[in-house]
Amino acid sequence: MPDEIIPTPEALEEALNLSAEILKDIELSRVPLWTAALKASRLASLLNQSEAQEIFNFEANGYPTTPDAFTESIEELEQNIEACKIRLQAAQDPDVSISSANPSQWVNVPWGNAMERQGLQTGIVTASKRLASRRAMIDHYASRRHYELKFSGVAQDVFSLIRESVDRNVGQLVPEAVKKFASVHDNLRSTNPENWANAVHSCRRILQDLADVLFPPQEKDDVTKSGKTIKLGPGNYINRLMRFVEDKSDSDRFGDLVGSHLGFLGDRLDAVFEATQKGSHANVSREEANRYVVYAYMLIGDILSLCQP
Repeated sequence: MPDEIIPTPEALEEALNLSAEILKDIELSRVPLWTAALKASRLASLLNQSEAQEIFNFEANGYPTTPDAFTESIEELEQNIEACKIRLQAAQDPDVSISSANPSQWVNVPWGNAMERQGLQTGIVTASKRLASRRAMIDHYASRRHYELKFSGVAQDVFSLIRESVDRNVGQLVPEAVKKFASVHDNLRSTNPENWANAVHSCRRILQDLADVLFPPQEKDDVTKSGKTIKLGPGNYINRLMRFVEDKSDSDRFGDLVGSHLGFLGDRLDAVFEATQKGSHANVSREEANRYVVYAYMLIGDILSLCQP
């Protein structure tokens, strides 16, 4: 399977606008359905969904000939319906009054026209059903993509605020962290899985640097409020960050929550790091790496909030 290519922010913005346009096209019947299919193909292209792009191209232009399958394009179906309507109008019977008392008049009725009309009406119904299924498919695709893009846009806006705040404040305590975060973003945009693991390693180093500043390594072990003995040496950066939060936070609930999240994130970051140190391939997906970066930003934001005067 080829590496996934992440759409650019410009492509995502265009895709959001295009998906809204397609939905209006279908709802208001503003354009022929084959035009909406071509727009859906463009939408799939913007989102790097090649399979969907190919399907909508086939829908607009016609499928390759396949036994036991209808291969008409949407445009052909729409043209067929219009042609059948025109022929149906032309096949209307003349106005003949038939008296039940005089069956001989029946011979004047053009029965062939009736059979032709029936065939044309059947063709219209069949083509209309096929168009309806295509319309529903395009509408479903555009609607799903539209709301996914709207939600991701809101989430991105929220994360952008957190990111800007963290980048600004962490740079005052750990100047090198800004460069490391820049490296994180570069690695996440890569199509190489090794770079996704490197993004995770960078998050680990940032947390280590932050711990060294906020709660430097201690030679002696420490005892938490719950009576648990923990180490605070150079390698115990998560314990030291937890200890800092415990000392600075006025809320036990806040401290417990941040500490729990720190423990989870630290375990995963250390596991990826140790696998790499042993020469094992760190199995980190881009989605997983993205999550850890978001978690790191949110946790650092919570920790930095305790540094405010």
